[in-house]
Amino acid sequence: MIHRAGANAVFAAKEFFEGTLRNKHTQRAYRHAVKQFLKWAEKHGGGELTQIAPWHVGQYFTGLAKTTSIATRNQHLSALRHFFDRMVTRHAIVLNPALSVRGERYSVIEGKTPEIPIPDARKLLASMDTSHVVGLRDRALLAVLVYTGSRAGAAAKLKRGDFYHAGGQWMLHFEEKGGKSREIPVRHDLKEIISAYIDAAGLREAAKDTPLFQSALKKKRILSGKAIHVDDICRMMKRRLKDFAMPLLYSPHSFRVTTITDLLEQNVPREDVQHLAGHADPRTTNLYDRRERRIKKNIVDKISV
Repeated sequence: MIHRAGANAVFAAKEFFEGTLRNKHTQRAYRHAVKQFLKWAEKHGGGELTQIAPWHVGQYFTGLAKTTSIATRNQHLSALRHFFDRMVTRHAIVLNPALSVRGERYSVIEGKTPEIPIPDARKLLASMDTSHVVGLRDRALLAVLVYTGSRAGAAAKLKRGDFYHAGGQWMLHFEEKGGKSREIPVRHDLKEIISAYIDAAGLREAAKDTPLFQSALKKKRILSGKAIHVDDICRMMKRRLKDFAMPLLYSPHSFRVTTITDLLEQNVPREDVQHLAGHADPRTTNLYDRRERRIKKNIVDKISV
């Protein structure tokens, strides 16, 4: 459909997907949303790009409501608005058919990621088999998530040079999503955990750009020299949870929820917790606060029926 609309449309599509969108996750999500809609449009009256009208977009989202969540539909609508806006800008079409289509109100009061209880987090760290380098790596990785509140994706990107001594204090330097660069102090026990892994992995004198947390060769307990992928961190955690008969619904992000909630529960100023978490908006930090959930549980436990 895009190719049939001419050179301007092809240029606009390439510019949008490969030039404008720099985040690979957003790029993948938007590409999927646009592709899915255009396939639908070819079968339901908008056979050409220039023939797609607002009512086509509205009908599409009415059908989408049967199989998707509000958040997903709003993301798809955002993708179409930006895509067609680029088409208008490059004179491939006259009007943006998605611009007048209204999204749905969606308010998130609390995030969905489950909080891992502090006793379970302690058990997970203390009970891991550290007689080999992979066990030391896994313990160090999970400890970084717990004691820095970082995301698994940021931990996976750490280089050997990102763990360093800075005038009496060990630090970790993270490259976060959105191009954020942050330094977080390393507490003493975390420093010992990371150092034990570094020594076992032979990374003490490694080049600064050497991946700190490396993937392992299957079942050989040997590091590959390549950076671990965030998906591997998720799978590793599932294996560890299974080993200790813990709920498999926990994820690496659960540690972030636990850390933020724990600090807020200790009355650490919210702006300090927000800074540690790297949130630009305090409302994002609020989504990680699970204290309200505990209050609600205490209330329902008192029902006398």
